[in-house]
Amino acid sequence: MNLEELLSAQAGDDGQAPKKDSPLKSLRVDLNFYKDSIKEVAIEIMAEGLSQYPIFIAHQHAVNLGELILDRNELGTQWTIQASTLEEFVEKGVILKSRKEHFIKTYKKPEDFMCLFVIVPEGANFVFYPYKGEEVKS
Repeated sequence: MNLEELLSAQAGDDGQAPKKDSPLKSLRVDLNFYKDSIKEVAIEIMAEGLSQYPIFIAHQHAVNLGELILDRNELGTQWTIQASTLEEFVEKGVILKSRKEHFIKTYKKPEDFMCLFVIVPEGANFVFYPYKGEEVKS
């Protein structure tokens, strides 16, 4: 799933935009600000042999998963990012062991895309967001 699909999934049942702005619009802005730092951490996770499947958790509330790398309160942004791995997601039961191979098959090249687990009040979903692409103005 990409961020545009997730944004449209937040729209009302009639396909119209939600009445209030989705918090995911601010996520796009923050990701463009964070992307170099996130990519550096992803490469470090892989280079150190921790995992070939880094996952970054994007949230606006307390989350007990992964390790804090970008704190919205310290940076004056809307979203906090924590770093994790496929292995931790399986260990904690976020990804079922029976779904691990499916996840690996759909995982996009980590040098080109960040794998995000985006948590919003309505639920959570995986999103692959490109490191390169159109810059979003805040």
